[in-house]
Amino acid sequence: MPEITLSTLSLILGAGALGGGVWGLTQEATVRELLKGYPRNNNVGYATILAGMVWFLYILGGESMSDFEQFRTFFNVLLIGTGVGACVYLKDYLAVRGTAVLMILVAKLIVDTARWHDSEWRLVLVVMAYIMVIKGMWLTVSPWKMRDLIQWILSGDKRFKNVCIARIVFGALLLGLGLAVF
Repeated sequence: MPEITLSTLSLILGAGALGGGVWGLTQEATVRELLKGYPRNNNVGYATILAGMVWFLYILGGESMSDFEQFRTFFNVLLIGTGVGACVYLKDYLAVRGTAVLMILVAKLIVDTARWHDSEWRLVLVVMAYIMVIKGMWLTVSPWKMRDLIQWILSGDKRFKNVCIARIVFGALLLGLGLAVF
């Protein structure tokens, strides 16, 4: 993986969280419609599955496989077959499954980046990464739970606004850490 500083990663993640929360508050009707259709959006599913596949191939290409080096080509073909096969044969909740894969890969990036940083504040990102891994595994096993979670969030105006506000606050925290601590 190309080198990225914890500061830059925190700023990117913070801007994403803050932007998503602000977008939810300012364009509520649009965001609600997008969220309702997200779990079964095949175009998003193709993009996320293929992005995850390419990212994983990139990671695998940079790893030393020691005793398994002779199987590198087999692993690459298997990974490509799995990604393309998921897009062809596993269309139900494909966007959720692709999102779960990307969540786990982002979590790996966070943990790898935060590993050697001196500040204890890095644990904010590390805990977030572990939550992302657990949530990613949970959504991989039962992708319909994302639909249920989205329905629960959208079931009340106050709940939706509180989630947006929580995203804004967490995004501001990550931006603050990226600018002042990391």
